Amino acid sequence: MQHIASRQALEASTARLLQDAANLDDDGLGALGDELRSVGSLLLREVPLRRTLSEATLSLETREGILTRVLQGKVGDRTLALVRFALGQTWSNGRDLQTGVTRLGRTAMFLRAERTGTIDEVEDQMFRFSRIVDASPELSVVLDDPTVDPQARGSLITRLLGERADPLVTSMVVGLAQDTAGRSVTHGLRELVDQAADRRDKVVATVKSAVAFTPDQVRRLTAALNRIYGSEVSVHLEVEPGLVGGVRVQVGDEVIDGSIAGRLDSLRRTLAGS
Repeated sequence: MQHIASRQALEASTARLLQDAANLDDDGLGALGDELRSVGSLLLREVPLRRTLSEATLSLETREGILTRVLQGKVGDRTLALVRFALGQTWSNGRDLQTGVTRLGRTAMFLRAERTGTIDEVEDQMFRFSRIVDASPELSVVLDDPTVDPQARGSLITRLLGERADPLVTSMVVGLAQDTAGRSVTHGLRELVDQAADRRDKVVATVKSAVAFTPDQVRRLTAALNRIYGSEVSVHLEVEPGLVGGVRVQVGDEVIDGSIAGRLDSLRRTLAGS
């Protein structure tokens, strides 16, 4: 979400969600998350509806009336009230509104995981599954193929994750596979991992090493990254023998490459340019 107005709209809507969540038990929070994600999926599929709801020439009252007629009886009152609140914010376009509602649904689900103490495991499972998809070009092609039936993609995810994954992970990844919003599943998985970390005011660091880290090395690396970024860092480790030695750290678009392979590659580029 690139537009400042939309980011501010999402922040306001998230604050309203957090306020409502304080009065909900775990089941109520789960239902709210599911319904918000359903509304997000509806807005993704129904382009004319999305455009109408974001049409600046229509009054807010008119747009709220349309939204209410579409959702009344299909979602709970609390979900409807929250979506109406989001609609009343200033979004740059209809796609940002749809993305915002979808993120609100995910936030509700992550809040539930926080309450049950499973948020760390949920984030880790999502990250590990994203690595599996990255390492399997055939799987990526199937999951990203727009001609494949969305329900078939969802069923494939369910079979792959089975009972090994937390139900929340399966539910969110299935939803992602069924509604990719025109982006790759790998990209969507990365967003899920980042949003899970963001719920705990953390940034995500992917650390690749030629050999596995010891627990003490993980603690020291995490402490060092916390100091560098001035924030708590959620560290995800991968063993990649091709690095030969050293480590490669990626946080967002920033890469710190201290691996031997990385230094050799840099040297080759320097020599090639000389």
